[in-house]
Amino acid sequence: MNVKRTLTGWFLALVFAVSVLGASTHTANAETLASFLPQLTASDFHPEADSFGPVRDDVAVAPLLKGGETLAWAFLTSDFVGTTGYSGKPIHVVAAIDNDAVLTGVQLVKHSEPIVLIGIPDSKVKALTQSYAGLDLKAEVEEYGSAHDLDIISGATVTIMVIDDSIVRGGIKVARALGLGGLVPEVTGPKRELDMSMTETADWGTLSGDGSIRRLTLDVGQVNAAFEATGDERAIKRPERGDSDDTFIDMHMALVSVPTIGRSLLGDNEYKNLVEWLEEGEHAILVLGRGTYSFKGSGYVRGGIFDRIQLIQGDSSARFFDKQHRRLGDLAAPGGPSFKELDLFKIPADMEFDPAEPFTLQLLVQRSVGALERVFLTFDLGYTLPERYLLAPPAPQVVDNAGDEAAAKSALWQRIWRDKTVEIVVLGAMLLVLTATFFFQFQATMNARVFYWFRIGYLTMTLFFIGWYANAQLSVVNLMALAGQLRAGFSWDAFLMDPLVFIQWFAVAAALLFWGRGAYCGWLCPFGALQELTNQIARFFKVPQWTLPWGLHERLWPAKYMIFLGLFGVSLASIPTAEHLAEVEPFKTAIILKFVRDWPFVVFALALLLAGLFIERFYCRYLCPLGAALAIPARIRMFDWLRRYKECGSPCQTCANECPVQAIHPTGEINPNECVDCLHCQVLYQSKTKCPVVIKKMKRREKVGSALKMPPSNHPNAKKTEPEGGNAHV
Repeated sequence: MNVKRTLTGWFLALVFAVSVLGASTHTANAETLASFLPQLTASDFHPEADSFGPVRDDVAVAPLLKGGETLAWAFLTSDFVGTTGYSGKPIHVVAAIDNDAVLTGVQLVKHSEPIVLIGIPDSKVKALTQSYAGLDLKAEVEEYGSAHDLDIISGATVTIMVIDDSIVRGGIKVARALGLGGLVPEVTGPKRELDMSMTETADWGTLSGDGSIRRLTLDVGQVNAAFEATGDERAIKRPERGDSDDTFIDMHMALVSVPTIGRSLLGDNEYKNLVEWLEEGEHAILVLGRGTYSFKGSGYVRGGIFDRIQLIQGDSSARFFDKQHRRLGDLAAPGGPSFKELDLFKIPADMEFDPAEPFTLQLLVQRSVGALERVFLTFDLGYTLPERYLLAPPAPQVVDNAGDEAAAKSALWQRIWRDKTVEIVVLGAMLLVLTATFFFQFQATMNARVFYWFRIGYLTMTLFFIGWYANAQLSVVNLMALAGQLRAGFSWDAFLMDPLVFIQWFAVAAALLFWGRGAYCGWLCPFGALQELTNQIARFFKVPQWTLPWGLHERLWPAKYMIFLGLFGVSLASIPTAEHLAEVEPFKTAIILKFVRDWPFVVFALALLLAGLFIERFYCRYLCPLGAALAIPARIRMFDWLRRYKECGSPCQTCANECPVQAIHPTGEINPNECVDCLHCQVLYQSKTKCPVVIKKMKRREKVGSALKMPPSNHPNAKKTEPEGGNAHV
């Protein structure tokens, strides 16, 4: 069509023109420490400071001054480490560090997180960021970044993890670069290796005494005191029961993939089984526990993940799944105490665990403070393998290494993916079901009633699971972020931060080749599902449905393409401005924030849903820039799956009249740019009560069938004859 060619031409011309403009303004709008300092107050980063000095040329830091004397150094975390957040854009934090490598002030200065998530006030995240003041980075170096407690805000997990990671790693890099607190570039060399020739065994007392077994003991009084220190009145009002000196948990840990330790604690047979269980690059720990609190809990029974313990080494961490777990019947080491829980956990190879380096097993202690709400504390059990189990170290080399940035980024997103395993599996199952439905759509739509309730159930799952639970609503903002990444230097890490969004975009890219944009818009878009479900409720209550005249309806189609092209063009010049304009999408309000937002946004979203009660999927039809963005590349789809009769459109108008989004022309053609692949036309294609072609075929078959069943003498084509000689009388 001419309109489609025109839109494509506009799109290409706009991309070319604004790319030039964007390229020229990108450098000028660079977000550096120097660009943020004029907006900041020096005393917020050190109580005695009265001004900032100029940013140094060699290291991107600025001195905090008092009468010309340097008190500390300010730095921007994104200048030193990757700080890409949930939105795919950097989270900018300015921090100050003194000569003793202690943070004196921290401020969250800019971010593009989705309104800092599920109704959480921006001030709450800023307050948490400021709480890092006083953090001793020397201790973080000694404990590989785990010397402090990570305070997670429910619903903002990814954002807080990125902020925490960037402050700690960025601060350590600055301290090393400036030689603060005695920190200097690390002296490193090849990894130390285990001495696998050591196979002698030892008793429990020997292993405990030399550090082969490490122990964490907490009594009821210590745990209650720790919760009291949080200041959370809800947690304080629900103390652990029992005397203060009662054992809350007595937890021991040992690295049993080391031959001597493993053979001593497990026995020869169990150690042999362990060796056969472990693949190359894998290790295993034995965790023992007794007391009133279980380090395993019961969550792994439902979700397959042990959520109360986490192994941390450097920038890497691992949670354990049921397939990485085995129970142990009893200890083989003489003199060992009895335990209620004896469990082996496999450390996966992709963690790149180094047995020669210290690591920590972090215990999560939870306390219920409401029907569905809990408060958490963490306690660390540190472990360092005794030197006698290692081969002699090779000659060291001095290298300027403050951490491999690429490896740190990779470890962060891999950690997020591990934490989202259950959600990933559920989404994968939904995509498989949808794919099967499309491939076998003729069979799926044979029974109209069954297919109707299947679709309603699927849309309900999309709304509640993908949308309101997982907050994995795709947005045109994702596409603008991709364009920005392509201009600034593409990196997968930014898009891997949210596994459900990444998987959906991968699925959308594949679906565009097969079915067009409808696979997402019609089935996987939470706001689209919300519109259709509310419209179905409206129909149940007999709310009148309006059908716009075809001429007006067709002229309103280009509006969403205009909106998308405008947003995309603005994003090439200024992504923040485009993000503000992208509020034309009600997704953030209705899905991400669940209507917990300022009233103008809520009124706008409700107005669109109100219009959708009378005109099904009103927003999808005329305003959605994401739908328009997906429709443009969907022109390249390779297959046309929807079945049609030659009579469709001439004279039959059944499908055109019943199409929920009026995507079928009066002449019978389906417009793939507007079709949401609801498959209602395929239900009608087989309908014995609505499709004239099917009804006509059925009548013809009935006529032929009844004719075949008639006796020859009564057959309509049989010739009637009379007896010879005229009438016969008896």
